[in-house]
Parts: sequence; structure tokens; C-alpha cells
Amino acid sequence: MFNNNTIQRFNDTETPFYYYDMGVLRQTLDACRDASSKYGFHVHYAMKANFNPKVVDMIQTFGFGADCVSGNEVKSALEHGFDKGKVVFAGVGKSDKEINLALDADIFCFNVESVQELEIINGLAADKGKVAGIAIRINPNVDAHTHHFITTGLDENKFGINTWQLNDVAETLRKCANLKFLGIHFHIGSQITDMEVYRNLCTRINEMQDWFEDHGFAIKVLNTGGGLGVDYYNPDTNGIADFESYFKVFSKFLKVKPGQEVHFELGRAMVAQSASLISRVLYVKNGQKKNFLILDAGMTELMRPMLYQAYHAIENLSRERGERSGEPDGEVAHDGAPNTPHPAPPIKYDVVGPICESTDCFRKDVDLPQSYRGDLIAIRTAGAYGEVMASHYNLRDQVQSVYSE
Repeated sequence: MFNNNTIQRFNDTETPFYYYDMGVLRQTLDACRDASSKYGFHVHYAMKANFNPKVVDMIQTFGFGADCVSGNEVKSALEHGFDKGKVVFAGVGKSDKEINLALDADIFCFNVESVQELEIINGLAADKGKVAGIAIRINPNVDAHTHHFITTGLDENKFGINTWQLNDVAETLRKCANLKFLGIHFHIGSQITDMEVYRNLCTRINEMQDWFEDHGFAIKVLNTGGGLGVDYYNPDTNGIADFESYFKVFSKFLKVKPGQEVHFELGRAMVAQSASLISRVLYVKNGQKKNFLILDAGMTELMRPMLYQAYHAIENLSRERGERSGEPDGEVAHDGAPNTPHPAPPIKYDVVGPICESTDCFRKDVDLPQSYRGDLIAIRTAGAYGEVMASHYNLRDQVQSVYSE
């Protein structure tokens, strides 16, 4: 992702910023489309992962649909050219305003998460003389074996309709003349790399499909959700998610009947490796017990490590990528760093931000080359849930974006 020309460009750019490698993004989207098309699967891009305009524009050109979790995401997807017939609106707390927006846009489907929501959408659709396509999001009580903050498919989670409520769902559907039942929807969590989890999900989907058909409801759409994880530890050697294994599991274990469509809602796997947060060392604090690198980026630019202890690989681009390799041996750089022909042993640093919160720490005890004020730091695999979660806390400037040429 980074060569000397790119690093020189970074040196000439004010930090912090997100750097998007559009070539990596294109390769990832190609891999996803190729792997899914083998089985005729339908992929919707989860807009919540990243709605950077240039990123979304490229994703749209590949023909994917859009998975949205707010009215503004629905609006954005349509503005970026996604086919309204491929737009799905999910989310546990859709407001009347958001539902009306989606109804007016004639989107493909609402993924509904409660009996009360069924009644609300039915009433709003009736007011407009419309019929809304809906899928029932079922909580399958499948453990995703991921961080508990990003697990969504257990009985203890707020998402979806629990199986003991399905009789009420069926009764309500029969009474709602302005709803068109399309199918069933699932989403069990995020950053899942264990394919056995998806095999277990297939078993539950098969069971739920049988339940609905036994109760007189024909299913057109089996929406399996998303959650496919990426390799945060090895972004260079394992830069594309395992789409092949992922889609193969569903092809092998999901019972798909004639005329049915299988839908997926992928976000992280499509965009995570395409971006890094580029920052600069403001200060180095060396202590008796801890060494700190204080960056000009913090939790206002990348919240994931502070929100749910997410891991990101961290590199000192000024030391690890050979930026100084052409300088004469023994000279001293502008920041006081000696230029030596052989690298010194790594030093453990807590890599932290400038925000007035003790939780503003990207990682502790990171092995890095001896680092100096002004060094460029790359926080990798930040294309998903990075820029979109940025804030203005401490009245920080909005983080900027830079794109590969």
C-alpha cells in the first residue's frame, strides 16, 4: 500500500487524514463479486461501514445493492445511483420519518425487527396507498464467537424477533394488508472468521424457513446478513477477506428452493483494508515504566480501539519503510533522529492520541522502531467504521480524506 512516493506525498500533506487505496478497494470488490456470482447470490453493501462518497461511488459501479440502517443512508444510496430495487432498510429503531422516506422511494424491502414495527409500517404504507415489501429479522440465538459488543444474534441482544414471538408475527402479517412478506433476515454479528459459525447459522435459517412455510408463508428471500471478518493483523499479506470460503458455506449448507434468492449484507469485508489512518507524532514521552507516542490523531478520528478494544496494526512509516535509506550514514535528520545503517531494536510504546480522555489510546506496548517527533504513523485496516465514526469532540477539525492516484 505504501511506497516511497506515497510516503513523500504523506509528508507533504497535513495530518491526520484517511488514506484510501482505491486499487485495493477495486481488487476487493472484484473478489467479492466473482465469489458471489458463482452461486447467483445477491450482495448488498452495508452503508454504515463507510459512506465516503468516492468509496460508495466505486461500490455502486459493481452492481451491488445497498443495506441501510437510517433514512439518510437510504437517501445517500439513492443519490449515489444504487437501484431502488436493491435497497434494503434495516435497523431496530426506524422512525416514522425514515419509514416514510423509504416508502416514498419505493425501496425493495424493510427488514423488520418487532411486531410493533410491522404494524407501524403497515399503517404508514396504508396512508400512502402503498404496499411495503418486508422481511422478518429473526434472532437465531447463534453465538458469533466475536466481541460481545458486536454480537447481535443472541437472545440477550436488542436486535431481531425472538423465535417465541413468531406466532404473533404470523398473526400480525395476516392482518396487515399493506405489507408484502418477502422472506426472512438474519444477522448474528461482526468480524466473524470462523466458518463453522456460518454453518450453524445455515441450520437455523433452514429451520426458520420450514416454520414459515408450515404456517402458510412462501419465502422468496433468504437474507443471511453479513459479518465476514478481515485480517487486522496482516493487512499486507492477507488483504482480501475470504469471500470464497464464506459464500461456499452457504452454497453447501443452506437449503435454497427453486425461485428463491439468497441475499448478503457485507460492509467491513468490502472496505476495511482499503484505508489507513495517517497521523504524525507530536511528542515522545519516555518514562520509567512506559514510553508514549502522542499522535495528532485520536479517538475523534478512529473510535474502534476505544469503543470495543479493536486491534489495528500500527506502523512507523518514517522508520519502517526506508524513507531515510538514501541519507548519508551518520547524518542527523531534521527531527534529531540519527541515520544509522542498521536498525536498532524495537521499543515498546503506548500509542495514544491528544484527546482529554484516558481511554484515548490506540494500543499499548506496541513494538516500533525508536520514534521521533514528526514521524508518520499508519494505523492500518481503518476503512470500516473509521471515518464514519469520527467526531468533533474537543472541537476537533473534521478528519480529511486522501485518495491514491
